[in-house]
Amino acid sequence: MCAGASETIKSLYEDGKIDGIIGMGGTGGTTVVTSAMRALPIGMPKVCVSTAASGDVRVYVGTNDITMIPSIVDVAGINRISRIIFSRAAGAVCGMVEAAIPESGNDRPVIAASMFGNTTECVNACVDELSAKGYEVLVFHATGTGGKTMERLVKEGLVEAVLDITTTEWADTVCGGVFDAGLQRLDAPGQMGIPHLIVPGCIDMANFGSMDTVPEKYKKAKRIFYEWNPSVTLMRTNRKENEKMGTVFAQKANAAKGPVAFLIPLRGVSILDGEGERFCDWGTDKVMFDAIKSNVREGITVVEMDNNINDPEFSAKAVGMMLGLIEQKMKMRA
Repeated sequence: MCAGASETIKSLYEDGKIDGIIGMGGTGGTTVVTSAMRALPIGMPKVCVSTAASGDVRVYVGTNDITMIPSIVDVAGINRISRIIFSRAAGAVCGMVEAAIPESGNDRPVIAASMFGNTTECVNACVDELSAKGYEVLVFHATGTGGKTMERLVKEGLVEAVLDITTTEWADTVCGGVFDAGLQRLDAPGQMGIPHLIVPGCIDMANFGSMDTVPEKYKKAKRIFYEWNPSVTLMRTNRKENEKMGTVFAQKANAAKGPVAFLIPLRGVSILDGEGERFCDWGTDKVMFDAIKSNVREGITVVEMDNNINDPEFSAKAVGMMLGLIEQKMKMRA
């Protein structure tokens, strides 16, 4: 049913027969409905009324822009509650279809950038400088879904280059954290042959929920933790995990069809990895950097800077290297 619904809806869209989609269900119905919705491009109005909408909806939404509305009561039949919810949902999708999207009149080349709270200062500085040079920078929060969404847009050909300042999602992939973006993270730019600057940003931390959600094996190992807020617990990565990430990063770069380079901050990959901070362990960081350098193929530039990732000198270098990779791609096209 999911496969059939996806194909049917995709065909209707390609034939220009639909302008929006709405559906509802329990967990089974929601699965089928949202499968069809995920087959549609970002921007197409999508509304799902679901009994599961107030929980973890990642499996239903994926990397798409599906609006989930809690049904409050079961979706079977009409009653004094469902009558209100269904009417509002219908109004929502109609409003989305009728809403005019303003023309910008000045669409600029798009650069995608990855960011986290611990790299915000660096990314904001890069955004300001690149915007001043005529680029539109789309920033994606590296929360698993953010990385997946960024790579999806790259595959859809909507992005000219990727400024991957924050690759922390790989720490969650390796450690089993909650912000795992999957084994394909870092693949799309290389597959599409677009410029890709890779920075090991926030690879010092794996993310979990509250402290009681951290796997017992890590607690027993007396790993270093930092309670970022009541809902987020960060765990410092170790040398074995960093070596694995460094090897993977090199392999991803080696497979790239377009210009790719590494920029490495030797004095901390995050705020918490700064001098004297909770996660400061530059020796452990170096294990990853060495793994990158020893496994990367000849011809891929690896630049190391004696800075923290959030230092102005580092962001300035990142912008310079990003522009250099874009120029390199332009020469390849010529």
